[in-house]
Amino acid sequence: MAPHWIWQQPDWPNFNWHAERLTPLLRECVQAQGQLMGMASSVDRSLSAQTELDALLQNIVTSSAIEGEQLNVGSVRSSLARRLGLEAVDGGQVSQRSEGLAQLMLDATQHFASPLTLERLLAWHEWLFPDQDTNFATRSIHVGALRGDEPMQVVSGRIDRPTIHFEAPPRKGLEQQLGTFLNWFEASRSQVGLDPLLRAGIAHFWFVTLHPFDDGNGRLTRVITDLALAQGEAQAIRFYAMSASILEDRSGYYRVLESSQKATVDITEWLEWFLQTLLRSLQQAMTRIESVLGKARFWQAHRESVLTAEQTKVLNRLLDGGERGFEEGISAAQYQALAKVSKATATRHLAELLEKGYVKRLAGGGRNTRYQISYPESSG
Repeated sequence: MAPHWIWQQPDWPNFNWHAERLTPLLRECVQAQGQLMGMASSVDRSLSAQTELDALLQNIVTSSAIEGEQLNVGSVRSSLARRLGLEAVDGGQVSQRSEGLAQLMLDATQHFASPLTLERLLAWHEWLFPDQDTNFATRSIHVGALRGDEPMQVVSGRIDRPTIHFEAPPRKGLEQQLGTFLNWFEASRSQVGLDPLLRAGIAHFWFVTLHPFDDGNGRLTRVITDLALAQGEAQAIRFYAMSASILEDRSGYYRVLESSQKATVDITEWLEWFLQTLLRSLQQAMTRIESVLGKARFWQAHRESVLTAEQTKVLNRLLDGGERGFEEGISAAQYQALAKVSKATATRHLAELLEKGYVKRLAGGGRNTRYQISYPESSG
C-alpha cells in the first residue's frame, strides 16, 4: 500500500528540497537579517531592552493565539520584564502560566548555546503546563512526559465522520524518532552547506510531524524554531517575533503543514512558506526599529524646547504611528479630542508646534488642515 503520511515514506526523515527555488528567498532573508542587526546595534541600550521585551512578548502571546488561547498580556509582560531586569512589576499579576512561558522563551533564546536534550524538552513541557493551572485540570495530559499510547490525530468536522488533517507517527518507537531528531538538531549546527535559516525551517517541520506530546506541540515547535534562529545568529537578543507572522497567515500555516504531511520528503513548498513568513517578520521588525530610532532622533533634536503635557502626548502618538498613529496626519478636531482641550487651545497648540518646527502642515487647507511630524534631517 502506498504511504499516506510523510513519516511512512521509505526515505523518511531524509528531507530534500529544490535549492534553486529557495535561493532568492534565502538571500532576501539573510540581507534583511543583516540589516535588522545593523539597525538594532544603533539603538541605545534602554530602548534596545524595551524593543526586545516587546518582541519576546509578541512571540509568546501570538504563539498561544495560533492555538486559540488568549493570554493575559500584562501578566506575561511582568514575568518577562522581571527576568530581563527591566521595570519593576507594576501591579501586573503574574500567574504560574506567564512565569512558565517567560521561563521557557528565555531559556530557549538566552541559552541558545546549550544542547537541546530530551531532559530540556521535558522541562519545557512542564513550564508550558504548570500543575496548578486550572485551565488544564479538566484534561488528562501527560505533563513533562511523552504522549500516551492512543493515536495522535489532528481532526476536524463531525464526530462520526471526522476529517483527519494529520496523523503523527505511532507511540511505539517515538523515543527513537525523537532521539534521531535531537541528534540531528545538535549535529546540524555545524553542518557545512546547510543554511541556518533552512535548518530552522526543517527543525520546525520535523518536530511538529513527530508531535511527541499530548498537547503543546505547536508551541514547543515554535520555541525550537526560535532556538534554531538564535543559534544561527549566535546571539540571544530577539528583535523579531516569527510567531506573530505565522498568526497573520494562520490558515496558510495549517494548509501548508497539512499538504506537506501527505507528500514526499521533498519539503520545498514548506520551506518556501517558512522563508516568506520569516522575511515578513524581519521586515516588520525593521519598520518598528526605524520608528524607535526616528522617535529618539526627534526628541534628541528638540531636547531644549518646552512643551505642554498635551503637546507631548499628541507628538508621541504621532511618532508611534501604526493603526492609532494618525497616518493621514492630525486635524485640530482630532487634537482637541485626543488632548482633551478646547477647540481654541487645540488650534493654538498646533500653531505653536508648527512655528517651532515639530510638525508640518499637509497640503489642503481650511477646516480640514492636517499636521504631521516634521522629522529632523537624519545625520548619516
